[in-house]
Amino acid sequence: MTAIFESRDRAIAASDKLKVYAQPQRLMILSYLLQGERTVSEIDSATKIGQPALSQQLAALRRADIVKTRREGKQIWYDLADESAQLCVRTMEALLTDEPNPKRVLEAATSQRPSSGERPASAGTAAFAKIL
Repeated sequence: MTAIFESRDRAIAASDKLKVYAQPQRLMILSYLLQGERTVSEIDSATKIGQPALSQQLAALRRADIVKTRREGKQIWYDLADESAQLCVRTMEALLTDEPNPKRVLEAATSQRPSSGERPASAGTAAFAKIL
């Protein structure tokens, strides 16, 4: 993997991606989508962004390949595009929280959290014990 400081092209690509995330309404949408796939009306109800602005922000997130869509009849479902998008949003939530220990928040947010539609694996009989 090339570090960002080693490649101007990589730095420009990273900067362009961050610009997509650097918009309050988009961050609200992405944070909500951490819970899993949602319809436009569910996103609107949760975020209170309003239909016209929500459509614009979802379009920008689609163009940036941060969200993906699935059509079911007349209904369009939105979800985070991949694990990279999930990790980025979870990291921002952890780092930009009021918690005194953002590393702990990030570790909790990224450990053993099933994606939408997935069930956690059966843990077995020793699941209650955690070795530190």
